[in-house]
Amino acid sequence: MTDIRITHDSQVTLHFTLKLPGGEVVDTTVGKKPATFKVGDGSLLPGFEQSLFGLKAGDQRSFEIEPERGFGQGNPQNVQSMPRDGFKDMEPEPGLMIIFQDAAGGEMPGVVKSVSDTVVEIDFNHPLAGKVVTFEVEILDVA
Repeated sequence: MTDIRITHDSQVTLHFTLKLPGGEVVDTTVGKKPATFKVGDGSLLPGFEQSLFGLKAGDQRSFEIEPERGFGQGNPQNVQSMPRDGFKDMEPEPGLMIIFQDAAGGEMPGVVKSVSDTVVEIDFNHPLAGKVVTFEVEILDVA
């Protein structure tokens, strides 16, 4: 083990767990292959990377990441109403995630917010937008 500290050009191998308020685990590498990335390569959001600066192999930490440093605040313009009759092949219900095709042929995940007789409201914000998340890390290696 070395005492190399994480900085702008570090290659970092770590285990992480991402939790919602209340402790629900959203994603984790614990019990699986650890994640390896180079600081600044876009793998981690900048707010997550900044919380790692100064840590070294063997360190374990838990950080609360506010929406401004994490997945952003929800944007009301990303909530769209669609005609209910466009959902003939499925029964939309609140909380259901649906993958839509965007104009470029890419995938746009959206979550059903509400359903009425005529309209389905879909939220295209990131599911973690507006939430404070807990980022737990165990640094395995820094190079």
